[in-house]
Amino acid sequence: MAKFKWAPVVVAATLAGVAAACVHEPSKNGPGSGGSEPRPRPFTLVATGDVLPHDSVIQQAQRDASGAGYDFGPMLAGVKPVISRADLAICHMETVYGQVGGPYTGYPAFQSPPQVAEALAETGYDSCSTASNHTLDAGTAGISRTLAALDRVGVKHVGSARSAAEAVKPALMKAGGAEVAQLAYTYGTNGYPLPAGRPWAVNLIDERKIVSDARAARRAGADIVVVSMHWGTEWQSEPDQGQLSLAEKLTASRTGGRPDIDLIIGTHAHVPQAYQKVNGTWVVYGMGDQLAGRMVNHEGRFDARGNQSTIARFTFAPPSSKGGRWRVERAEFVPQLTELSPAIRVLNVAEAADRRTDLGPVRATIGSAALSRGAAQDGLTMGR
Repeated sequence: MAKFKWAPVVVAATLAGVAAACVHEPSKNGPGSGGSEPRPRPFTLVATGDVLPHDSVIQQAQRDASGAGYDFGPMLAGVKPVISRADLAICHMETVYGQVGGPYTGYPAFQSPPQVAEALAETGYDSCSTASNHTLDAGTAGISRTLAALDRVGVKHVGSARSAAEAVKPALMKAGGAEVAQLAYTYGTNGYPLPAGRPWAVNLIDERKIVSDARAARRAGADIVVVSMHWGTEWQSEPDQGQLSLAEKLTASRTGGRPDIDLIIGTHAHVPQAYQKVNGTWVVYGMGDQLAGRMVNHEGRFDARGNQSTIARFTFAPPSSKGGRWRVERAEFVPQLTELSPAIRVLNVAEAADRRTDLGPVRATIGSAALSRGAAQDGLTMGR
């Protein structure tokens, strides 16, 4: 188990991060005021793990809506301050949405209420990856419903598509004067074949394609390229060899001496995994499940790690010269827990553990996973 300290430097870094996060442009994704281009400034990007609405989560949303539909907002309210304060916030929408009015289903073939999208927007998310092993649970109709719901609430998306033209477009966002492109890929689709005539419906992991897409985004003006990866081995806290190998190759890819990819954020394993700086680029192998019901592992037993996760928070600083690389000047993880009783709620464990002694071990377990590959030596700290 990795050793780490809750030292004063963590608090200082956290306060600095909050201060930086509270400085916003006139519009989160809009142009600056006045006639001149605003001067580039540092900005914060946060990312979170799998949104996985099991039957119990859907039922909780019904109770929170007092019988008038579904309200997923209260479940995410505990981490809304962290998400909404960031300049950019990225989620992972693992499931697809069902028709308005239902029926809605949990595991194994998910069809979630479209009101999930409303809660994501209210919480402060700007974009979501939608490539996962559940993307084809309801065929192409499920993809269309999901992306349409995200469109309606103004949340960008990438990883699945309704057309060939949409499939080649990254999600584009602006912050701090930087153009940020998000790409997303999954290892597979639970045995569902890609739809006939629509091989572009879901982005599958392919090293050459990922590099090609990243370079295309860069040529189109992206200053920062973020790659969302649905990968790894479920219930394994350590990244598997496939993750390690692909992370090494992707972060080593360069054009003109500049890395093609600036950040990799991972989902799928259901448990928190390590953060690591690889070839000078931060990789989050797995953030864990942000919102999920009672998680049962492959042995058929409840596994509390399935409700633990991290918020990845990176502060990017502008390059010293035009055309240079935006660099991560601060890297943080914020531990989260989906508490299942008395009501399903996502907690900011870093803060809640100050009030509740029972959460101290949870915070330590999540921290050990995040720091298990030596990221503390590269400056990773626990944020709040």
